[in-house]
Amino acid sequence: MVEVASPRFAHVKANLVLYGALAANLGIAAAKFFAAAFSGSSAMLTEGVHSLVDSGNQLLLLYGKHRALRPPDTAHPFGYGRELYFWAFVIAILIFALGAGVSIYEGVAHIRAPEPLRDPWINYIVLAVAFMLEGSSWLVAVREMDAARGAQNWWQTVRRSKDPTSFVVLCEDSAALIGLVLAAAGVWGSHYFLDPRLDGVASIAIGAVLAAVAILLAREAKGLLIGESADPALVRCVRELLDRRAEIHAVNHVRTIHTAPDAVFVAISADFVDDLPMGEAESAIEEIERELKRLLPQLSSIYIRPEKAADAIDSPGTPCER
Repeated sequence: MVEVASPRFAHVKANLVLYGALAANLGIAAAKFFAAAFSGSSAMLTEGVHSLVDSGNQLLLLYGKHRALRPPDTAHPFGYGRELYFWAFVIAILIFALGAGVSIYEGVAHIRAPEPLRDPWINYIVLAVAFMLEGSSWLVAVREMDAARGAQNWWQTVRRSKDPTSFVVLCEDSAALIGLVLAAAGVWGSHYFLDPRLDGVASIAIGAVLAAVAILLAREAKGLLIGESADPALVRCVRELLDRRAEIHAVNHVRTIHTAPDAVFVAISADFVDDLPMGEAESAIEEIERELKRLLPQLSSIYIRPEKAADAIDSPGTPCER
């Protein structure tokens, strides 16, 4: 028996994580901007922009999840679930353009025209509080990802995840923690070596981290937008169920595509036994569909095509005659 968590429960839980991260980032952004204005630190200003961009990203994720829940209609018979993937791609662009772009610009500007050094302690206090808050959010994201990881390593989990909410929050929080360390190093170095340009160097380094994260997110979102197959374990479950059916001589292929993070369309080509009457074949297909949906609720649409093995082999064929 396959155990599947309630999609509604997972949706509510993910929203709570996003709301919590949004509230924390807005507070952190305000504190960082205050510290930047007080101390003149370019790295702190960069970190404030970073937190503000993260806040906007969480709003976009919440909006995308709301839009993705719309029911299917005539224009979109498989629903709107993949709209969430579009907003994940937009988030990657925003991180690259606003987060990385502003950070690198501010860093270069600070190196060319460094500001006089001021008391750094306000920066250290804000960075320490921000690190604790971001660290708490990061631990929640890690636990969520770890629960779905199984025997996979972290890289495989991110690559195979079909819910951008999980890996976007994890990547954002990881970049935030790295950025806080770099900002602290920039503030400390500029005062220790009496060279305010090091603060600008830290801003450029933060921008480079954000650019790398944006490229990673864009790559993952692109794959989801184009269409990715379901987890191999799910495909194996479908094949095992079909192999147990006496009416089926052989399974030609099982092709899947995610229409939403928790919704999969599956197309099955199967070679039914030759002496099976048409009526019994129709009844068998209906039974197979019911059993598949009972064991694998994430299969939102199932298409079964009776087809001889020789006919199911893809071939270039011949050009159409006019």
